Formats: sequence, C-alpha cells, structure tokens
Amino acid sequence: MTPLLNVSDVRKYFPIRKGVFLRREVGRVHAVDGVSLQVRAGETLGIVGESGCGKSTLARCVTGLYPVTSGSIEFDGAPIGGKGFRRDVQMIFQDPYGSLNPRRRVGSIIADPLVIHRIGNAAERRRRVQELMELVGLNPEHFNRFPAEFSGGQRQRIGIARALASRPRLVVCDEPVSALDVSIQAQVINLLKDLQAELGLTYVFIAHDLSVVRYVSDRVAVMYLGRIVEIAPGEDLYKTPRHPYTNALLSAASVADPDLSARRERIVLTGDVPSPITPPSGCRFHPRCPKAQARCVREDPLLLPGGDHSAACHFPVVPGERLGAEHAGIPQESTEPGLGRTEPDRGGE
Repeated sequence: MTPLLNVSDVRKYFPIRKGVFLRREVGRVHAVDGVSLQVRAGETLGIVGESGCGKSTLARCVTGLYPVTSGSIEFDGAPIGGKGFRRDVQMIFQDPYGSLNPRRRVGSIIADPLVIHRIGNAAERRRRVQELMELVGLNPEHFNRFPAEFSGGQRQRIGIARALASRPRLVVCDEPVSALDVSIQAQVINLLKDLQAELGLTYVFIAHDLSVVRYVSDRVAVMYLGRIVEIAPGEDLYKTPRHPYTNALLSAASVADPDLSARRERIVLTGDVPSPITPPSGCRFHPRCPKAQARCVREDPLLLPGGDHSAACHFPVVPGERLGAEHAGIPQESTEPGLGRTEPDRGGE
C-alpha cells in the first residue's frame, strides 16, 4: 500500500552569509539532515524533540513552504507542488495570535482557501464559512468579527477552520496547543481527534508535550539535531524506548500519578545540544549519551527500514536498563569558532 506521504532523505540547510556588499557563504545550519519517514492515510504521526531539533522546519518542507536542499517528498505518489497539492495539504500554526491578520474579519480569513482555489460563489463561501465555524465549535453568527474579539482558544479554532476550508487530506499541526492554557489544550486536542474521525483526516502532529503526543498519535518519531533517531507505534515507544535520547525525554515527561512520579528516576543529560552548524561526527547524540563508546564517534548509526520499531543507535537501551547521569558521554571537539569543547553542565538540570 502506497503511503499518503513519503519523505525520502530530505535535507534543508540554511546558509550563513558574511559581508556587506559581497555576501559570501561561510557556513550552513543543518536544520533537517537526512530525514526519511512515511505517513499512512488516516493515521496520526507525532514528532517530538527538543527546541531547535528541526521539527517545524520539517513541517514547512512537507507543506511546501520551504524548498528542500536535497531529497524528495511525495504526496499520494506524486512530488509535492503538483496540481491540487495546496488543497490537499494544509497547516495549523503554533501561534493563534500571530497566524491571524488582526485587520481582517474572521469570515474572510476562513474563506481565503475558498477564494484562492476558486471554490463556490460569494453566497456559497459564506455558507461554507459558517458551517466550518459551527464544526469547530464557534458561533457561526460571529463570522463578521475581528480576531481580537476572540479568546486564544477560539482563535486557534479559527485557524483550524481555515485549514479545513479546502477539504484537505493531510493536516500538519505545528504545536497547535503549546500557546494555550491546559484546560483549553484538552478541548482543542479532543476537537482535532473528533474532526479526524468525522472527516477522515491524516495528521502530522508536532508538540513538545510528550503526554499530548501519546494521546493523539498512532506512531511517534523522535528528532534530534535534524534527524529521526527513533520511530515506533506510540505505546511501544513509551513503554520500551530503545534510543538513549528517547529514554531521557520520557524520564523528564510529566506523570499524572504522584506516586509513580516520585519513584521514577530522572535522567539528566550532560552538556549542551551541539551546534547544527558543525554537528558532531558519527552519532550526533554521543557527546551527551550515557552509553557512548568509541564506535559512536566514528560511525553514524542508521535508522534501518523494516519493522515497526526502529532506533538509530549502536547500543540501544535494553528494557529495565538504568542510565545514570554519572556517565558523561564522549565530549566532542567543535570546529566552530568560540564553541570549543562541549563540557558537562555543572548547574544541575
């Protein structure tokens, strides 16, 4: 069965330029560096990782907002950007305040995809806008109001309605609840799940909150410094993580049960995240990894295809294994001026 979305060895580099008149390229930020993944129709693929790991850049590559440096992205068996692609793939942005034009009425904002793709006449568009507002839990009579007259949660619902206007098949959710209060987050997440069931949507869901990703996702991909280091069905990844980085992320996630939270051992990673301008040789996680060995410096582990649960690690975590913070990993010499050697963080967490 052909996947709905196929990302193959995608790389996105941002040039660093110097000079005033003759600006020359002096380096590159490796924002996304060799990502391959597939998304099946009707599922939700969650993507998690630290800030700056490349999640949002990957999302913008998938939606065609950023051209890729190399690699390929196919939607429904064809390269992205073809006829109908813009209607079939939409995005929900992180900031419900910045993603809506404050000088335009919400009815015209939601109707933009209908106007751009020449769907219906004025009366049909107005009717469709009101149907969408009702679908996402807004009063359809408020289509003539400005965004400032709505709360943060309501503004995100407006963004969701706009994304659904063209009846897309794939929706990329770029941290859609991170700017909302906890109680509002739950409402928006449940709305997204209900819409997926009702409309048959496929989601790529990006978030920092691991509990949110676990709740909404069928499969979860973990990113670190521009690469996917582990991908697995949601419950498998949370119960038996194989990559040390995934293990550390899960140890820091919030747990509702206070007794379980008190018994759980926190894994504190030493050092800082390496620079994406000069990423480490071999495994990119080895300067902070509690299991790092000499092989990790020399050889870049591959995320091998096949099987439901894959991890790019030479020495994957064994179920029940304890990883302590006393392991400092193998520090990495950096060639970027001013960075020097990665030293362990002495300031605690």
